[in-house]
Amino acid sequence: MTRHLRLSLAVATAAVAAIALSSCSAGSSGGADGTVTDGKLTIATGQPAYSPWVEDDKPQSGKGFESAVAYAVAKEMGYAKSDVMWKRSTFDSAVAPGPKDWDLNVQQFSISSQRKKAVDMSSPYYTTTQAVVTTKKSKAVDDTTIAALKQDTIGVAAGSTSITSVKDTLGVTPQVFNSNDDAVLALKSGQIDAIVTDLPTAFYMSAAQLDEGTVSAQFPADGTGDQFGFVLPKDSGLTKKVDSAVEKLDDDGTLQDLQTKWLSSETNTPVLK
Repeated sequence: MTRHLRLSLAVATAAVAAIALSSCSAGSSGGADGTVTDGKLTIATGQPAYSPWVEDDKPQSGKGFESAVAYAVAKEMGYAKSDVMWKRSTFDSAVAPGPKDWDLNVQQFSISSQRKKAVDMSSPYYTTTQAVVTTKKSKAVDDTTIAALKQDTIGVAAGSTSITSVKDTLGVTPQVFNSNDDAVLALKSGQIDAIVTDLPTAFYMSAAQLDEGTVSAQFPADGTGDQFGFVLPKDSGLTKKVDSAVEKLDDDGTLQDLQTKWLSSETNTPVLK
C-alpha cells in the first residue's frame, strides 16, 4: 500500500469516526423529526413519580399536573397521545452533562443558569406559589381565608421567601426556624399551628413528614417563585419547539386551567382570599 493510499484511508476513517461521534452527542437524536425514536416523543420522569405531579405513579395516564402538561405540550408539537413514550430517570442524572435516552424530562426542575450549562431548559410551565401546611388536628386546618389564617401561629424556615409572603399577604410576622425540619417539629409539638413554604415542599411535608398532614391552602400567585421547566439534552433540536408549545399553552390559558385542576381542585387546596 502506497503512502498516499494509506493517508487517504486514514483521512476517510477519521471522517467516518467524526460523523459517528457527532451523531451520538447529547443534543442529537435518532429520529428524522429530531427525537430519539422516529415519530415518537420520549418523555422521562422520576421513579417513583408522586401526586399531585403524577397520579398513582402512572405518567401514561395523563393524570396529575406534570403528566397533563406533558401531554398538552406533546399535542401542541403534533404528537398524538399514542405517540408519547415514557421512561424513568433520576433527578440528578437528568440535569447532568452527557447523552440522554429521552427527548424531554419533567420532574419539578427549577430553571437555573447553572443547569443550563449542562442541559437545555424550556420556557417555564409553572411558577411556584406559597402554601399552608398543617395537620388535621390543628386549629388552622379549616382556615382558608387570609382573615382566618392571620389569627394562627405561622412558622417558616430561615432564609426562605415564605417570610416575606407571610408578612405581605397576612400582615403578621411568622416564627422563624433554622430549617423546614425544625418547623415540622414545632408543628408536631403544637408550638405553631401551620407552616408556610413553597407548594412542592408543602406536598412533600404533608405526605412524608407529618401524620395526618395536609396542604390546607395556597397563597395567591405573585410571580416571584421558582419556575419549573422541561429538561432537554444540551443543544437539542426540540428545545425551540417545546418553548413554542409551552408559551402557546400559557397564552391560551391551558397551563392555568391545568394548574387549577391538579394543584387546587383535585388536591382540595384553595387559594386564600
